[in-house]
Amino acid sequence: MPCFNAAPYLREALESVLGQTHRSVELIVVDDGSTDESLEILAQYPQVQLLRQDHRGPYPARNKGIGQAQGEYVAFLDADDYWAPTFLEEMVATLQRSDAALAYCGWQNVGAVRTSAEPYVPPDYEKDGKLHAFLRSASPWPIHAALVKKDVLDTVGGFDESLLTCMDYDLWLRIGLFHPIVRVPKVLAYYRHHGGGQLTDRQGRQAVNVWVVKKRFIERHPELFADVPSDLLDSYLNGALLARGYRCYWQRDLAGARTVFRFVLRHGSWSRRDLKYLLPALLPSTVYVRLLKFLDLRRTGRASV
Repeated sequence: MPCFNAAPYLREALESVLGQTHRSVELIVVDDGSTDESLEILAQYPQVQLLRQDHRGPYPARNKGIGQAQGEYVAFLDADDYWAPTFLEEMVATLQRSDAALAYCGWQNVGAVRTSAEPYVPPDYEKDGKLHAFLRSASPWPIHAALVKKDVLDTVGGFDESLLTCMDYDLWLRIGLFHPIVRVPKVLAYYRHHGGGQLTDRQGRQAVNVWVVKKRFIERHPELFADVPSDLLDSYLNGALLARGYRCYWQRDLAGARTVFRFVLRHGSWSRRDLKYLLPALLPSTVYVRLLKFLDLRRTGRASV
């Protein structure tokens, strides 16, 4: 559990781990240089193994925890999220009944505004063609909705800290497309949305980094994609990025749209009809926002006549 200034939510996250029906649990919290009351809260839990580091981010913290972990299985839970009480019991039992390297489950977004707050159970990727499914998505499940065998984590080398974000998606690709995985078809993990600095707040940058992870994985493992038509592969890579930009645009997340559109112009693929959306993104950010607000006002005015 990486922890950085998570005091308002930390106690609930800790209790959701320590209250698991699966009792054999080693909880490692890596404090990432917190300056709030997080350390005072952690001091109230002597059963927690506390590691500390200067503020380097959640993925170096997770790797630090992996290096210290003694268990046969490893799960990740951020300090502002939580699990159902039976999360570990059901995930461990499912892995023990299978030859899979990783188990994943359903989840629910809590406090979501831009994304659905409905409970969601992902598909059975082993039955539904996981190569295509993994490339269609921005990540097949959130980081706290999985349980991984420790020896597999050690073999693949944990999270790649050379990436800016999306290290979890990169890890799931490196595990899920080379090892069997198994689904627990229940909602057992809860992801909290709030106004703090969550990685998913910056949708445009997140979309670009998903593209970077996909492209690098495709280039490193061409043998996996030998039978995938090039136009379909392009749709998974460039088409998905452009679609994400348009989603930001129509939701009027203009900063996210501008980031994606500028990147697509340089690195992606586009058609002539896209240019009326892409080219304005080359303007300075303040001018871009003013222009689109002006166009919105013109459209609203015409509609009201």
